[in-house]
Formats: sequence, structure tokens, C-alpha cells
Amino acid sequence: MKNAPGQPTPTGQAGLGPEAQFQAFLAEGRFMIQRSASTGKFVFFPRVAIPGSGETDLEWIEAKGLGTVYAITVNRAREGSWNVALVDLDEGVRMMSRIVNVETVAIGTRVKARIEPLNGQPAVVFDVLSPGVAR
Repeated sequence: MKNAPGQPTPTGQAGLGPEAQFQAFLAEGRFMIQRSASTGKFVFFPRVAIPGSGETDLEWIEAKGLGTVYAITVNRAREGSWNVALVDLDEGVRMMSRIVNVETVAIGTRVKARIEPLNGQPAVVFDVLSPGVAR
């Protein structure tokens, strides 16, 4: 996928594939997702074409960072516990991440994204905005 003139490109990272561009944006502290310029449809995870229709006019857009917990599970080990959540972003895409500073939350909880290091790499994680409030 080639960025159109005037489209955001991670600093010094022209020519990268979609996943590498996404990671480079995260390294810059920017949570970006892709949107089709012709249809306005958002997609996540980063890709070169929209599934089903094949549009390749994807552009990078700053995500609002707001979402709703669709599903969550807690993993427990001797080293501690952590959750893995599916979050429906307000843009209409679903992503897998973690809800930080809590073990679990109710389905329908509103959350806000931020970027923090996870296993040595920048990652999108979520903080609770309002517990258990379904939209």
C-alpha cells in the first residue's frame, strides 16, 4: 500500500508495508487506523485492501481511541494474571488488546485507548472510562 500525497506517513518510514507502518505510528505515539477514501469504511488490522470489496484506496486516520468491550478473558499463571479483550472501536472495527489496571470488566464497558510499552514494544491498551455501561 502506497500512501497518497498528503497522507500521514511515519517519520522516515516511507515504503513500509501496512503492519510496519502501524507499528511505526505507535512508536511515534500515534494510534492510526485505515479507512477507504472512496467508501469511508474503516478496517483493522492494517492491510493493503478491504476484505470482500478489494478497495486499495486506504488512508491512515487518527483513531478516536474510544470503544466498548465486546469480550474479555483472564489468563492466570504463577507470574500473575492478565486479560485479553476484544474492543469495538467507535469507528466500527474490532481489535484485540488489554484493559490495563484491572483484572476484568463487564461486557459493554466503555474504554479509552492509549499507547504504552508491552513486552518491549509500543502497543494499544485501554483504560476504563465507565464500568459496565452498554451503548
